[in-house]
Formats: sequence, C-alpha cells, structure tokens
Amino acid sequence: MKVGLEFGEFAWAGGPAQMADTIARFARTADESGVDLLGVGDHLWQGPHAGGPEQPWLECFTTLTLMAANTRRCRLAPIVAGVHFREPALLAKAVTNLDILSGGRAMLGVGAGWDADEASGMGIGFPGVAERFDRLDETLQVCLRLWESEPGAERPFTGRYYQLERPLLVPQSLTRPHPPIMVAGGGERRTLRLVARYADACNLYPSPDLADKLEILRGHCATEGRDYDAIEKTIIMPFDLGPDGERADELAETLRGFTGLGVHTAIGIIFGPDPVAQAEIVGNKIVPALA
Repeated sequence: MKVGLEFGEFAWAGGPAQMADTIARFARTADESGVDLLGVGDHLWQGPHAGGPEQPWLECFTTLTLMAANTRRCRLAPIVAGVHFREPALLAKAVTNLDILSGGRAMLGVGAGWDADEASGMGIGFPGVAERFDRLDETLQVCLRLWESEPGAERPFTGRYYQLERPLLVPQSLTRPHPPIMVAGGGERRTLRLVARYADACNLYPSPDLADKLEILRGHCATEGRDYDAIEKTIIMPFDLGPDGERADELAETLRGFTGLGVHTAIGIIFGPDPVAQAEIVGNKIVPALA
C-alpha cells in the first residue's frame, strides 16, 4: 500500500509569515521519506470540522505549485477540486500547468463539492446536487477533450452547461494521454458510475460499507467496459499519529487491513501545529510498515 498526505489545517506556529517555509519543509520531508502523494483540499474557507472560516486556509493550486517546486518524485493533486469553483477549461489548464511544472506528477482530483455556506459566503454559485453531478460529468468530458486536442484539429464541445467553440490546450501535459483522474465520493448511483466511465482512481472513506462500495464500482466497470483492476482504489482518513508518533504502529496495522479489500493508497489528513514532524513520523513508521 502507498501512502499520501493532505493538510487538514494551516493553523501552524509562525502564522502566515512562516507558511511558505513550513510547506516547503513538509513537502521535502514527505518526498524524501517515500510518501507517494501530496494533496491540498480545494476550499476558500476552513471547514466547520476544524474551526470554520475564521481559521486560516490557503488556495489549493498555488499551494500545490510550491510543493511541486520542493519535491522530485511524489504525485501532486487537489483532493479534491470542487466542480463549482471553476469552468472546466480553467480546471484543465491548472492541472496541466501543475503537471508541466512538476515534471509530469500531477493528478486531477475532482468531485461535486459540498460546502454551500462557503460558496454563498464568497459569492460563488452552488447549484443543487443533481446539477452539480451533471456539471461534473460534463467537466470530465471537457477535460478529456482538451487533453486530446491538437492545434487545427479541435473538436467543439456542446453540453447542457458548457460550450467550447475551440477546445485548445497549449502546451499539453507531460503525462500522456493525460494526468490521471481521481473522482471522489462514494455515491453508488452517480459518483461510482463516473469513476467507472472516466477515472483512473476513486477516493472513498474507509467506512464499514467500503467493501460494498467497491463491489458496486466493480459492477459499474462491467457495465462501462472498464477493467476494475486498473482503477486505483484510494481511501482518505485522518491520520491520528499521537503527539510523538506513539499511535503510528496501531495506525499502520489498521491501514494494512484495507489491503485485503484491494485498496492501493491511503491518504492521511494531518492536523496539528507541526506538519513537518508528522511527515517525518509517517515516513519513518507508516511508509516502511506498509511497503
């Protein structure tokens, strides 16, 4: 099993003046210790689970770019981009730029979004859930259309929500045919069908029904003509390492139990004032225990 890390908060010692240095040191530590994937949540506000909008939060893609400059091997991804935040062409351009600037290490993590208060507070449209999933479907189509475009041979896209007269992306991503796509969420009727239809990876919570979700994904893959085994299965959860890493062995044992379900990658959300120290613990204890 591979290990990824995602920031759960930015309320660190030193405040904004030290954030760039903290992120750079965190990224280097994780990269050098064998962490496979680094992610940043795509929000404008901190969520209600960690103090709400009065707590600090950094924009996703600029933070990922700083991490790209301080790593050499790990993958980089928004986990995950909310479909309501950007037009599909802008999302594809941002991921393509991240791929180029990282030397071909970007992923597109995307989902239907969830924080209505954040959207209304910041003046961003937040359609109902059915429309957001329709837009997610079209967004994935647009991204794939852009990643296959060639100058002079573009194919216009006409959808219900998005119309592109000339879908052209120059330069193209280094990763071909396109950066891997991760569709997040465990919705059985729509989300997992979108995984089977378009994605290279799913992203699920390790809930008691995880095995059932994966079987439903297997069924959607059969319907869509996709190889279920070719889709990377990822889970995301808080990593409770303890103040000095005393819970790391217990966490590693818990994660090891998910390998029997076919989980490939565990993405840990980390909290606390010192993310660099937590990256060191993950690299020293979790990564080798799961290798």
